[in-house]
Amino acid sequence: MPEVATEIIETEAAVERRYTGAAKAPQAGLCCPTRYDEKLLAAIPAEVLERDYGCGNLSDYLRAGETVLDLGSGAGKICFIASQVVGPSGRVIGVDVNDEMLAIARGAAPEVARRVGFANVSFAKGRIQDLALDVEELDHRLEKRPVRSADELRSLEAEIAALRRERPLVADGSVDVVVSNCVLNLVRTADKRVLFSEIHRVLKRGGRAVISDIVSDEDVPDRLQRDPELWSGCISGAYREDRFLEAFEEAGFYGIALAGRGEEPWRTVEGIEFRSVTVVAYKGKEGPCLDQKHAVIDRGPFKEAVDDDGHVLRRGTRTAVCEKTFHLYSKAPYREHFDLVPPRTLVPLEEAPPFPCGKGALLRDPRESKGQDYRATTEAAATCCAPGKSGGGTCC
Repeated sequence: MPEVATEIIETEAAVERRYTGAAKAPQAGLCCPTRYDEKLLAAIPAEVLERDYGCGNLSDYLRAGETVLDLGSGAGKICFIASQVVGPSGRVIGVDVNDEMLAIARGAAPEVARRVGFANVSFAKGRIQDLALDVEELDHRLEKRPVRSADELRSLEAEIAALRRERPLVADGSVDVVVSNCVLNLVRTADKRVLFSEIHRVLKRGGRAVISDIVSDEDVPDRLQRDPELWSGCISGAYREDRFLEAFEEAGFYGIALAGRGEEPWRTVEGIEFRSVTVVAYKGKEGPCLDQKHAVIDRGPFKEAVDDDGHVLRRGTRTAVCEKTFHLYSKAPYREHFDLVPPRTLVPLEEAPPFPCGKGALLRDPRESKGQDYRATTEAAATCCAPGKSGGGTCC
């Protein structure tokens, strides 16, 4: 067997062994100390809380009524916290591939539902880098019809393709928020690009990913990456911190931001620091760019900024943007940074010409927004003081 294939098998087997053991008995070395709302924890059974192997609190990033997908849900702690935040009108789906962890989570779900007064959590067996494949259904098929020949293997591969296509574990554009807590670094390097693509696929347009994970401040050497025990301990598979954010960008996300970063490292191995970070990233910048004469004004504090579509935004300058970008800037994570300047007369979308997004800083003449024939004349405003000052009804 080729050396690379052997390493992959050993790494995945080490992860399986480590987390099967962690399901049977708590392992303190698999988590970072993280604070959670005690009221939310009160509804969760002790056997779940004792098997918390995360590195961040994601509950602050969820809202009532949302559908949440937790990747690598383990014993279910984050799912049960999210359940209470999204409430009875929301839904939470946990995905994990470890049978022992799934058994704990599923066993605790009825008790959590009894304590909170509603049931909105389900758990599914799947690999987080392949969210289309229902592994439990595949397991049942193999129990009934084991593969004993090359012909049977080809038949199985066709069935798997049909299963992904016709009955995906998580459908395209079906969830509002994807969360994950210290799990992405367990996925082998060759699958990480597909993993981020899968996160993007299952999110609705306008949805977001909120991911806490362990990252490194330097590249992890190959010899450490080949250590199965370090990999299963959330060390060897860690992204370098700048490349972690780049992975979201490459998958098509926008508005990518570090929402949290541990000041002190969780562990240091051979001088390389490993720490917890939380990243928030949004889906929805896809689509045509049409010019309806919108503009935005960057409030600063930076002299110049570039967004994920290549717009160059200069502080205090009226910058031309397309209709799509204007609406993206009207909500999180951009809204607090911009003043929005809509056109006085909106060009119908069907008449709007293409807008050259990504071409640098494009200024918008005020007359483009107001109209070339705009000739209004007004009296002085009753107050003209800057926000936060009292003018007593007169100019300052």
